[in-house]
Amino acid sequence: MATVQENKLEKYFQGFSGAFVLYDQNKESYIRYKPEQCAERFLPASTFKILNSLIGLETGVIPDENYVIKWDGTHYEDSAWNQDHTLKTAFQNSVVWYYQELARRVGKDRMQQYVDAVGYGNKDIGGKIDSFWLDGALRISADEQVELLKRLYRDDLPFSQRSMKIVKEIMVVENADNYRLSGKTGSVWRVGTSRIGWFVGYVEEKDNVYFFATNIESSSPEATGVKAKEIAQNILQSLGLLP
Repeated sequence: MATVQENKLEKYFQGFSGAFVLYDQNKESYIRYKPEQCAERFLPASTFKILNSLIGLETGVIPDENYVIKWDGTHYEDSAWNQDHTLKTAFQNSVVWYYQELARRVGKDRMQQYVDAVGYGNKDIGGKIDSFWLDGALRISADEQVELLKRLYRDDLPFSQRSMKIVKEIMVVENADNYRLSGKTGSVWRVGTSRIGWFVGYVEEKDNVYFFATNIESSSPEATGVKAKEIAQNILQSLGLLP
């Protein structure tokens, strides 16, 4: 394991407590910025949509990525949420209400069964079935996020290949000639303390794959998944993994 010299990546995290971990598949090696925070568990926020999607598909609660759940007319600040959504568009627009309905349909018993089978973070889904990843007891670290993504990429999770293939397809953020970036953001207030922003994913190149996770923490409202994504992309560019 290599720990990145702090002065090399610190500039990307100005104003935030942050962590970054990257796994190079070919070299079978990691680099980490702030290893202690890479190992610290946080609420997963919308990064849990990766597992929630897999569970929804595997249980048959939804048949495929094109399954529509009707918007109930509740007005949300994010205008993209104020319409019907499919699994694919709900994932890409991080539509919380869609995934809340998905979780309700899965139910607590089946949800716990798959969280245990995967070994997701602390495996504690205590709280409401439709919000435990936002305000409940569930916690996961950046290191654990990377391990989950490695297993997903290799079809090494307790789900059908079909379910994993669908989720990998809806995770694609950029598909260029010489690379493909897949991932998921997440944002949440950690009750009574601070805000957490996540971006987790992987970069596929012609002959290698790089898995990564970054999180940021701050009392500032700017500590969001969007900001974590920006930071992660800047770091990946600095490492020559993105243009």
